[in-house]
Amino acid sequence: MALHVRGVLLPDDEVRNLWLVGDRVTFDPVPDAETIADGGYVLPGLTDAHCHIGIARGGAPIDSLDQARELARTDRDAGVLAIRDAGSPYPYPELDDDPDLPRLARAGRHIAPPKRYLRDIGVEVGAAEVAATVAEQARAGNGWVKLVGDWIDRGTGDLAPAWDAATMTAAVQAAHAAGVRAAVHTFSETAVEIMVRAGVDSVEHGTGLSLDLIDLMVRQGTALVPTMINIQTFGGIAEQARAKFPGYADHMLALRDRFPDVVRAAYEAGVPIYVGTDAGGGIDHGLAAEEMLLLHERAGLSTVDVLAAASWRAREWLGFPGLVEGGLADLVVYPEDPRRDLRVVRAPARVVLRGRVVR
Repeated sequence: MALHVRGVLLPDDEVRNLWLVGDRVTFDPVPDAETIADGGYVLPGLTDAHCHIGIARGGAPIDSLDQARELARTDRDAGVLAIRDAGSPYPYPELDDDPDLPRLARAGRHIAPPKRYLRDIGVEVGAAEVAATVAEQARAGNGWVKLVGDWIDRGTGDLAPAWDAATMTAAVQAAHAAGVRAAVHTFSETAVEIMVRAGVDSVEHGTGLSLDLIDLMVRQGTALVPTMINIQTFGGIAEQARAKFPGYADHMLALRDRFPDVVRAAYEAGVPIYVGTDAGGGIDHGLAAEEMLLLHERAGLSTVDVLAAASWRAREWLGFPGLVEGGLADLVVYPEDPRRDLRVVRAPARVVLRGRVVR
């Protein structure tokens, strides 16, 4: 049966009627459609642009498709109807078109340097194997690859690039040659500079960004997914590391403390910013609303721009059409205007995925 929704359709400030016929949206009236919402504020489904449904709580790889489904449903029930899985140690292409789960944009496994990343999560390769591994992981995903740009180097006692600059640049080129986009995990100043200048498509975290790099990102259209929830964990990371690596601990705290200003500078310069929680491992699923609030309260994004970063703009970036004629039938309805009070996004009144009411 077709569904009918009436409400203020954002980002336009206008009461609209829309009908959901199967998995598509139309503005042409459909007789006898069931009205599931009459009033409120309607958004295209939310997006978590940095999420890991292939990593269980605590950091181990999941061990079944059912576990991936459970994690994805947690996000779905919070209004997240599109996910970019930014690296998974567990393959799950079978879920790409699962009618019960959010839309999925996926990288394959993280590509990481040997013995310098989270255990059992990435494919760990030396410099000579990076480009070939990128091509392999491009085939494992459905449009993205994930590079680990830096991690702690225990020999130097601080963050350091994963490989030399030439190798990291070649990795981005290999991704583009394979027809996919490249995302890079990076905390440090050195690695993020290498990767932005190499033309990477999205910077994940990006705590080491400088004003010069922000300007370059604007010119190139490079996206930033700040994962501010993740950056808040740097205090605990520093505390655990301090006894052996005091320089690293101090560096992580400094990166954490300056990060809201970094994100604000990127926003004010015009860098495309998207909401991502880094759920999986140390971050719980279902926290997109909390990430949205951090971007607004700590980094100064307007409520409208936060909504865009979590909804219509993020969906467009990932290739999932919003609430336009012929678009995808994914939406959330809020009882009050989230532009006036962003806390409203914590509790959607209606969640509709693929033309089916799930909440």
